[in-house]
Amino acid sequence: MIEVADRLNSVEEYYFSKKLREVNLLTANGKPVINLGIGSPDMQPPQKVIDALTAGLLDKNAHKYQSYQGLPELRQAIANFYKANYAVNLSPNTEVLPLMGSKEGIMHISMTYLNKGDAVLIPNPGYPTYQSVTKLLEATPVFYELDASNNWLPDFKALEQLDLTKVKLMWVNYPHMPTGAKPNKYVFEELVAFAKRHDILVVNDNPYSFVLNDNPTSILSVEGSKDVCLELNSLSKTFNMAGWRVGMVLGNNEHINNILKVKSNMDSGMFYGIQKGAIEALKCSNMWFSTLNSVYKQRRDLVWKLAEALNCTYDENAIGLFVWAKLPAYLKAEEFIDLILKENHIFITPGTIFGSKGEGYIRFSLCAQTEDLEEAIARVR
Repeated sequence: MIEVADRLNSVEEYYFSKKLREVNLLTANGKPVINLGIGSPDMQPPQKVIDALTAGLLDKNAHKYQSYQGLPELRQAIANFYKANYAVNLSPNTEVLPLMGSKEGIMHISMTYLNKGDAVLIPNPGYPTYQSVTKLLEATPVFYELDASNNWLPDFKALEQLDLTKVKLMWVNYPHMPTGAKPNKYVFEELVAFAKRHDILVVNDNPYSFVLNDNPTSILSVEGSKDVCLELNSLSKTFNMAGWRVGMVLGNNEHINNILKVKSNMDSGMFYGIQKGAIEALKCSNMWFSTLNSVYKQRRDLVWKLAEALNCTYDENAIGLFVWAKLPAYLKAEEFIDLILKENHIFITPGTIFGSKGEGYIRFSLCAQTEDLEEAIARVR
């Protein structure tokens, strides 16, 4: 057999890829599992978005290669969306780059800026892909710990005490996944100042800012942020379009052009019909968000009841697509979720997949029908 590259020894298969095989096996054996582990929206996108996609199939240009930078009208729609919802001014020609999902942006940005041996600041707990991509590129993860006592926000005094000499990138993610912590009005300003002091590129991963949140914010709203910051965003959670793979990276012209050098060698442009649907999504009124969140509020109330039935506590002020719940002190996260999966046929995510600071926590997804959530409550009572 041909040996795999050494870089694969530094990462494992994605947790959900492995765990879902176990879930599917239980279901195949007649034990239907209620899946509260994954944040894959189960509701439909706006109808006008689907209509735009289907109409786009008939366009004479639909099946050709598309621009690496996306349709001009898509970039304009993204700029308009940021102006209307985040009060951020962006040039659609130079500061916006559509992506095939923001997850690919994590790889593109990392490939653009990291050399072997460079260091990357990664939140603990945080999205596992930050760490895995860093390792694949033979850079060094440097974890900064987040804690409930500080509302899961960075401790800048602790950050200043780290060896930052080789740090080139810093990943942040507010609203935070998995905890649902909201950024306060000062944290983005402090992040920008920190980045400038240490010549670090800060990337805010921002796909959850419209879910159960009345005050969406962007790090790019801070004066001078474009010099040292990028922002990733996505239509996956905001418009129920996870499978469409539509994301974006935003920042100054120099950063965008650098990332484009990588991206243009990785794909051949986003499908035309998907871009047309994305344009319509970005034009949605606030009524869309109100309707979406009314459903998520109802589901969250049920998840809170489920958490209580499992003797867990949670923060009612948290936002986003998940409920981050604290286990009783004597329980370990992975042992607990394996027990619940085996005995109650409910899949919940253990906090440990997000880092060592996730021990003692579990994460519930709100992407389940109310009937399933009520059934889950009944199974554990």
